[in-house]
Amino acid sequence: MHVCIFSVVVLFSVISEKIKVICEYFPNIQQLRKIFKSLGKLTFFTNNVCFSLNSASHMVVSLVEDYPNYMIINLDKLDYCASLKNLEIISNKQNYKFIQGDICDSHFVKQLFETEKIDIVLHFAAQTHVDLSFVRAFEFTYVNVYGTHVLVSAAHEARVEKFIYVSTDEVYGGSLDKEFDESSPKQPTNPYASSKAAAECFVQSYWERYKFPVVITRSSNVYGPHQYPEKVIPKFISLLQHNRKCCIHGSGLQTRNFLYATDVVEAFLTVLKKGKPGEIYNIGTNFEMSVVQLAKELIQLIKETNSESEMENWVDYVNDRPTNDMRYPMKSEKIHGLGWRPKVPWKEGIKKTIEWYRENFHNWKNVEKALEPFPV
Repeated sequence: MHVCIFSVVVLFSVISEKIKVICEYFPNIQQLRKIFKSLGKLTFFTNNVCFSLNSASHMVVSLVEDYPNYMIINLDKLDYCASLKNLEIISNKQNYKFIQGDICDSHFVKQLFETEKIDIVLHFAAQTHVDLSFVRAFEFTYVNVYGTHVLVSAAHEARVEKFIYVSTDEVYGGSLDKEFDESSPKQPTNPYASSKAAAECFVQSYWERYKFPVVITRSSNVYGPHQYPEKVIPKFISLLQHNRKCCIHGSGLQTRNFLYATDVVEAFLTVLKKGKPGEIYNIGTNFEMSVVQLAKELIQLIKETNSESEMENWVDYVNDRPTNDMRYPMKSEKIHGLGWRPKVPWKEGIKKTIEWYRENFHNWKNVEKALEPFPV
């Protein structure tokens, strides 16, 4: 079995003579045989290990370690937020291969599908930093929309059997009270979310026009090891570990729902195996926290203080983003129906995350600039 991972794409092909060995690990042998027969190769693009945030990199590691009979090929553009150190644990595995490449290179992508005979695509590749999207909106449009169109077009031409597009809860826009389900209208309020919503339209159009088997996921904020410290949780952790203040945009009363990386990996595996073509699946959690409360919890854990006055010394309020949605509440009953629910408690996940950044902050080049209040 081969699994290729291209900067947010995992390839995954079945070697028929090894199916029996793999099936021994699963109780429902006949169902697994059917799944494997349909999978062939699984492709999983990351394009920049930003969105691999940890999602894609953790997905790659999980497939390489848990499925030794798959060949995993990782295609990554190696943008500013990428770090191959996050994948060193698998770099010498016989079932893993890294390729540097860009999903916006249509000739390269087409050749890739012709050469690798890909059967399944998991597409994570994206520019994802909302703050940066306000100053580089055209770049976000190019990578997130054009790159996705290149990829889904090549996948369709190659007759890929399943195409999973990883989107975001931000396509819904903000809401103070109404929970979004998969049928809620897309009302994005920033260039990043707008580019993801537009990319979704291109992906969905291939189902509507050709019945090309696409699946779209929209997840809450993901946190955990491997995430470039421009995102709020690793940024606050790293600032505090370097004796610097948490920089809070605006009031800090905006709330976000946080999912631990391994829970999201399980969600993607669930969608891969059970997700229905043409469907959209929210991947959400009821765990919600304001940015101010997040800062206070991290100050308590890292600076070991419960004093409100001392905590205020570690907080710096800065100008807000041009737009900053208050909440992204989602309903996730649809994926619950496939058997997935988040398992990792916040206290367990955040403890592991803090410990990881203490030892691995310098996994990226020039990472200190990620700690500035706004993109440098």
